[in-house]
Amino acid sequence: MKSIIICILFLFSTLKIMAQTPCVKGLVTSKNSPVENINVKILGLRSSTKSISNGTFQLNGVPKGEYEIIFSGIGYKSERIKILIKSDTTIVNVDILSLAEDLSDVVITGVNRATQLRKSPVPIAVLSKKAMDQNVNTNLIEAIVKGVPGVTAVTTGPNVSKPFIRGLGYNRVLTLYDGLRQEGQQWGDEHGIEVDEYGIARAEVVKGPASLTYGSDALAGVINMIPYNPNFEKGTMKGDFTTNYQSNNGMIGSSLGFAYVKNNWKYIIRATGKAAHNYYNKIDGLVYGTAFKEYNLSASARVDKDWGFSKTAITYYDNMMEIPDGSRDSLTRQFTKQILDGGDDIKNRPIASRNDLNGYAINPLHQHIQHYRFYNTSQFKFGASDLNILLGGQQSVRREYNHPTFPNQAGLYVVLNTFNYDIKYNLPDFSGVESTIGVNGMYQGNRSKAATDFPIPDYDLFDIGAFYFAKKTLGKIDVSGGVRMDRRNINWDNFFVGTNANTGFGEKVEANNSTGNLQFPSFNKNYYGFSGSLGLTYNISDKLLIKANIARGYRAPNITEIGSNGLDPGAHIVYLGNRTFKPEFNLQEDIGIIAYLKDADISLELFNNNIQNYIYQSRLSDANGNPVVIVPGNLTYQYQQSKARLYGAEFTINLHPSSAKWLSFNNSLAYVVGLNQNKELLSNHPKTAKYLPFIPPLQIRSELKATAKKPIGFLEKPYIKVDVAVFADQDKFYALDDTETFTKGYTLVNAGVGSSIKSKLGKTVMDLFIQVDNIFNIAHQSNLNRLKYFEYYQSSPNGRSGIYNMGRNMSFKIIVPF
Repeated sequence: MKSIIICILFLFSTLKIMAQTPCVKGLVTSKNSPVENINVKILGLRSSTKSISNGTFQLNGVPKGEYEIIFSGIGYKSERIKILIKSDTTIVNVDILSLAEDLSDVVITGVNRATQLRKSPVPIAVLSKKAMDQNVNTNLIEAIVKGVPGVTAVTTGPNVSKPFIRGLGYNRVLTLYDGLRQEGQQWGDEHGIEVDEYGIARAEVVKGPASLTYGSDALAGVINMIPYNPNFEKGTMKGDFTTNYQSNNGMIGSSLGFAYVKNNWKYIIRATGKAAHNYYNKIDGLVYGTAFKEYNLSASARVDKDWGFSKTAITYYDNMMEIPDGSRDSLTRQFTKQILDGGDDIKNRPIASRNDLNGYAINPLHQHIQHYRFYNTSQFKFGASDLNILLGGQQSVRREYNHPTFPNQAGLYVVLNTFNYDIKYNLPDFSGVESTIGVNGMYQGNRSKAATDFPIPDYDLFDIGAFYFAKKTLGKIDVSGGVRMDRRNINWDNFFVGTNANTGFGEKVEANNSTGNLQFPSFNKNYYGFSGSLGLTYNISDKLLIKANIARGYRAPNITEIGSNGLDPGAHIVYLGNRTFKPEFNLQEDIGIIAYLKDADISLELFNNNIQNYIYQSRLSDANGNPVVIVPGNLTYQYQQSKARLYGAEFTINLHPSSAKWLSFNNSLAYVVGLNQNKELLSNHPKTAKYLPFIPPLQIRSELKATAKKPIGFLEKPYIKVDVAVFADQDKFYALDDTETFTKGYTLVNAGVGSSIKSKLGKTVMDLFIQVDNIFNIAHQSNLNRLKYFEYYQSSPNGRSGIYNMGRNMSFKIIVPF
């Protein structure tokens, strides 16, 4: 009994002492506006917290005495204040300084906490909406390619661009929408990213393995497309109307968006539509089969509270694109069109009419892609830590119509359903170490519907991975890294294909159907991957830093690489996979130096990437060297696997003279070499098999821009610019079996003007952008343009082979805010 009384008295005395322990509270502002997520830490004590949405903070349990308190946050200069705690409550208010934009861009891609761009050892580039608006783009990936050195795209016409980072693409580049991984049929050559370009406010690009955070499919890097987040006075509604016309293919784009902020809620809704007829170049004229129509709808609601935030969003993407095949009249080189199924002779088709070429109606041979996305992303704050949860569902419906006599019969019809989950916990700082643990992955199911061709089986996929990431600042050195383990299961049942007695087309049949053929034998396999990274940034000074990073990436084979066995009608390719393929692993080393000088920003990034079990496409030939033709009029590709190495560099020098602040001269260079290290293949084909496919040539981009620093009449800071894009010859290509051929270099000159237009009251009436690409109408072919290989004749009257890229294109874009 005596011991119990002593314990009770001790408890009461402890509570009394705690009750008398002073607290420190106050307000954090920047230019008198409240700032949230600012770290508040007292040196010498394990007391830390973060400012909440109204800028306030509170630290409890601080003993009386003299201390130094530090305020720090992304994008703001750290502040140190000495305080003397005498009373029970001490008030500390601070106004912190926002850093210059070029030194403090906040990125969330490829890392687990928001971080300053300069502190990340991983090469990361950021592209703003302003930069995207000032270029001619027919899709978002094209805008990123023009703005980020080291990023290229494999294209199939103007509306299909699949991103490549430093020579690696397809499932090796992970694309995110607002942090949610984008899941469509990425294995297809002939469709792009299902995102509304007008609704994206920012794009972030990680160049290098990001498997640590995302697991498989981020072997080459990550592109995160971030939609607009309203940040204006509460209780008001704002919006914009964007319209864009492009002269070459008559593209008309319109987008209407609204944003409303009330109390702690933010609401956004946007609707977009685009339509274009076939594009033009002076070699081919109007290129038959390249028209498209696209529609987008999106809506979101977000609530911000002291406990964190929660955002729920939904998007819908609908795109109808024609399917080009490149068939022509042998003498006139005019494009022809398929009008028959059985008995179709590719070299004796009727010539496409003028109405077929310049009309906006979509021809019967087209693909129809629909993508639905619903997700919630939430953050829950617990003092100095926070929990982030992202859950999302997606459905991708892809139909390819390739039967002119049965226009409503899809050749390919697949439905892909995906559930994504991503949970991260940012732990409290411990001894200056910021760390994150997390688990993420997805469940996916693909099903074929009423189609006639089946390039892949119906399959199920389950993916899960766990990781630990940490970073710490040691004086002038920022160190970060982590480890991750992944498991992916892919399985499918026996898949039988038969012949429809009424149409003569192929169809999926049940296993007990006596007329069916087993096209995809059952398969079940687990793939495991261990990945990680370690990097550092050495801040020699505020203006000069060196970065170094080494990372191991992992990628499980995708469905076509292990399971394909049939025609993809939209690609005009019969794919043959290999179910014995192993996962890809790479080890990439990056080193970079960045200098922020008075009159220039300079950066040099070097990389070396060694890949185990690299998977690539190669044309299939018979023993006599002749192309294997399984389906007439379509190429046959078989996947190969070997070691590979890629190395290269990116160099930028952006001049902005302090004596002429109205002038800027930005320059970039990107170079990558891809080496095939298949010893057996190289022993027999040392020259033709030396390099990897789809490697871009040396590229140089320069832009000279003059921007008025003061209004000129009703024009608010108008600009004029000229830019040049130089693409060298690509003579380092995968030439075995004519998979690729030499591509001649070319130079494109572009120019543009633009300005905000103000009313007499100083309000922005509109933003106007006029841009001309390929001013001199240069005839050119990109080595990454798949249409370059759409050719049915050994020789042609004009000596030209394949389809050329778009010619001169003038763009008029108007953005009207309200």
